Amino acid sequence: MDQTLHHPEVYDFRQYDRVWQRVAPNLEPFPGMMTRAESPAAPAASLPSASPAIPAAPETPAVPVPAGPQAWQEAQLPGADRNPCCMGTAAAEMLDVLTGYIEAALSDRRYILALVRQAPSWARQTLRDIAADLQSQARSLAAAHYLITGQCYHPSVSTERIYTGRWCPALRERYHAAACAGLNYARSAGDVVDPCLAKLLEDYSKQSYAHAEKLMELLQRSLRNG
Repeated sequence: MDQTLHHPEVYDFRQYDRVWQRVAPNLEPFPGMMTRAESPAAPAASLPSASPAIPAAPETPAVPVPAGPQAWQEAQLPGADRNPCCMGTAAAEMLDVLTGYIEAALSDRRYILALVRQAPSWARQTLRDIAADLQSQARSLAAAHYLITGQCYHPSVSTERIYTGRWCPALRERYHAAACAGLNYARSAGDVVDPCLAKLLEDYSKQSYAHAEKLMELLQRSLRNG
């Protein structure tokens, strides 16, 4: 009986190395194989015949795998979607309306600031607060425009001097402007499909109606004092 079956220590382990290199030439051989192959070998006559060559395994295209759990989680974030649920294509239909509201808010702010110059001292802070709200409206709407388009909107800036006329008629005009803004915001909020943009417009509708109430209070006090 062949003694190599009972004495594996005389087996030529270099055959394993040659087979392993054919299957995976870029990887190291089995651990310890090179060391054992360099040990004294038995005479060639006692070695079994070499095994037939094994064809190399076909290369499989590499599949990109995320670097780790964090990379996988980032790939699943809603912001990675090219058509997000908010401020996406549904909101893009309202771009012309948004730019109109930006221009209107900035124009109303200029009129309110002009009104401050002729207002009684007790009415000036209320008007300044309204002007600050209008500036915030314009900035938020411009941010919404950027979220939808990825582009900054640059409103037209008027340098013409504003004449508001007499105090009470000017308050009356500003009241109607604020009330109409509240109504227009509410109508637009009802027409838009995008939920985030709809909420933004609803908030500014309420804020505009609050401005109208403050202007009415100023007008009531002015008429009473007059």
